[in-house]
Amino acid sequence: MAGTIAARLKELGIDLPNLPAPAGAYVPYTLSGNILFVSGQIPMRDGALSHKGKVGADLSIEDGHACARVCALNILAQVAAACGGDLDRVSRCLKLGGFVNCGPDFNDHPKVINGASELMIEVFGDAGKHARFAVGAPSLPLGSAVEVEAVFELK
Repeated sequence: MAGTIAARLKELGIDLPNLPAPAGAYVPYTLSGNILFVSGQIPMRDGALSHKGKVGADLSIEDGHACARVCALNILAQVAAACGGDLDRVSRCLKLGGFVNCGPDFNDHPKVINGASELMIEVFGDAGKHARFAVGAPSLPLGSAVEVEAVFELK
């Protein structure tokens, strides 16, 4: 991975994680023309969940924010794989979708998913600004606290 984005990752002290295996019968990403769809990523690090439980009950908003960032790192690893390691092929992050494992009274979903959104802007600058949704869910795969999906435009 050589180029502007690789240099930015190094400057930010970010090493992309090993690619997590899909947790079901799906592929981690699909490419249609120059649009890359990345499947929902949970906070897997070295084969284990980094954050498990409900945000607002078991985990703080800050924990959820950190969890969303881990999800976003996994998204970046999937994008790098789709681009043959060259993240400079990313023209723009078009959209992020975030699911927060939480109770029915939790309403700080945007603060949690900001962990993923902020990382995209740190890495891609203005090209990392995106449309987004942030919603609550009563449970997520493997008990994950957060799941984030993304759509990118490639050059």
